[in-house]
Amino acid sequence: MTPDALLADCRARLAFDLLSNTWNAVLIWALRDGPRRPVELRERIGGISSKVLTETLRRLQYHGLVERRPQAATGVEYALTALGRTLLAPIDAFGAWAFEHGDQVMAAQETADAAVADGRS
Repeated sequence: MTPDALLADCRARLAFDLLSNTWNAVLIWALRDGPRRPVELRERIGGISSKVLTETLRRLQYHGLVERRPQAATGVEYALTALGRTLLAPIDAFGAWAFEHGDQVMAAQETADAAVADGRS
């Protein structure tokens, strides 16, 4: 695939869109060890509202990445589908990149913020 083809490929854009939403990748990663109830996901993730959790789970279900499993005793739980599991390696690689280069990105942001504050931008 040529670099310009990537710009026109709807499938490539779909993949980038799926991972560009912070909560999509976080929820996929949170489900990597098996099914979870929504309350367990909120505890595991932290910082996500019930509304955003529900919206994200529905979006992932719509894309075929997560399945909703009704449970008689506990209500409902969510699990990764086989397709959803295929995203674990790319998410892991992206996380490794962030761990290795995150300080550089934050330093660049601080430099840019300082330039704006000083009127140099």
